[in-house]
Amino acid sequence: MSERLKEFREFREKMNARILESGNLEVKRFFALDSRAYEEGALPVKTKELLGLVASLVLRCDDCVTYHIVRCREEGVTREELFETFNVALVVGGSITIPHLRRAVATLDEVEALR
Repeated sequence: MSERLKEFREFREKMNARILESGNLEVKRFFALDSRAYEEGALPVKTKELLGLVASLVLRCDDCVTYHIVRCREEGVTREELFETFNVALVVGGSITIPHLRRAVATLDEVEALR
């Protein structure tokens, strides 16, 4: 794992734990709902991660894009599938998503370099 991705994962896990330590029931419920949304169901996990990636690109959340690219690769999503997914996000989100698409491709390159 690259240093950037390692730091990203460690920070995410650390801060998620800190947030959940607050004991706020609504926050805990949201985190649980988010986790459950990506579990196997009528749609496979792979499809759900691709949907999460599209939403993250359209909403322009680079942290979420990084997370979903890593998860997509863990679920066996190919580079070709990712680029088709990027295209859907670009069509839905428009040209404002292009800077995030650039960072997404850089992240994909980084993830692939580790394999």
